[in-house]
Order: sequence, then structure tokens, then C-alpha cells
Amino acid sequence: MARLTMWLGGAAVLIACGSAAWADEPDATTRLYAEHLALTVCGICHGTAGNSVQPKFPRLAGQNANYLAAQLKAFRAQSRGDPDAIAYMWGMASQLDDATIDALASYYAAQRAEPSATGTSAQASRGREIYLHGVAPQGVPACSSCHGPDAHGLAEFPRLAGQHAQYVLKQLASFQSNMRNVAIMHGVAQNLNLADMDAVAAFLETQP
Repeated sequence: MARLTMWLGGAAVLIACGSAAWADEPDATTRLYAEHLALTVCGICHGTAGNSVQPKFPRLAGQNANYLAAQLKAFRAQSRGDPDAIAYMWGMASQLDDATIDALASYYAAQRAEPSATGTSAQASRGREIYLHGVAPQGVPACSSCHGPDAHGLAEFPRLAGQHAQYVLKQLASFQSNMRNVAIMHGVAQNLNLADMDAVAAFLETQP
């Protein structure tokens, strides 16, 4: 928070002292500001290009811009309530306006996503089966119906390919407990057992 506050203060000085061209191109200014935020603040946890190396923090590179903007606005409104949202993102997003949020979302959407793990395993193969076809006896639909067969996301649904397994598991647990209050995901997660969640997470983190 201190680092973000310092940056916001510095940015205000830059904008006040900038050339007239900046006033003529507010969109360009906002994009530049958002890129600096991504590199100097967000990058500490998420990586400068959005490919976080810390499994606690999600990878943002290549993420659906609409989804990412919606999550940042939910953090700002304090309506997304999982533990890391409360501990980190509520404060970080509180000072972001809509234009900056949209610019940050566009920045990360344009970054090249990388898988967070490589190789295959029996567990990941099981996860692929669940992801593509669901688990009919447990009433679990195919994840691919919303997130796409390549896990790159569809419409307002997020990209999952390349996401850290630890992060995926943490979010599934938050959906399961309704700490993240998303009805469709609560319905899916409540019927998944831990072994199935582990398998899906193992599959997703190896996807390009």
C-alpha cells in the first residue's frame, strides 16, 4: 500500500507537469500510467509481464480483459471476499479509477502467457478428462463449456490455462465455501472432491 501511495503521488506530479500533448491524449496517458503500475507495483506479486513465479499469486498474462477488469472493480468495491482479496487486493484496488482498471486489464491481456508447469502425469490426464467432460455421476459439468476447450476463457469467463495449481485449488475452495459468492462456480465446486480438484489444477497449470 505504501508503495502504491508513493506511485500515485508521483504520478499526480507527472501529470500536473506534463506537456500539453498529454492533455490531448488522455487515453495514452492512462495506458502509460497503468503500464508503470504493472511494472512497479503489480509486478512485485504477479510478475512484470503477468507470469507470476509465486504459486500463491495468480498469473495474469493473457487473461480475459473483461474478466480482469471485473475482478479489479470487485476488489475495489470489497465485494470479492476470498482471503487474499481482503489481505492484498482490497487496499491495492481502492485507489484505481475505471480508466486505470481498464488499461491494466488491457495490458495484462496483451502479455504472452506461459504455462506454470511442464510435463504430464496420470493426475493431469485425469484432470483433462474432468475439464473436458465433467463428472456426470457427481453432477459436475465440463469446465470447457465456459472456459473453452483450450482453457483460454470465453466471453466473461477467465482464462485458466497456465494458472498455478495452488491458486486454482485455493479459488475452488473459496467457491466451495461460498467465500467467493459466484453461484455457478459454487454449484460446480461443491460437487468436486479434493482429488478431482487436485487433478484439474494439475492439468491446467501445464496448459499453454
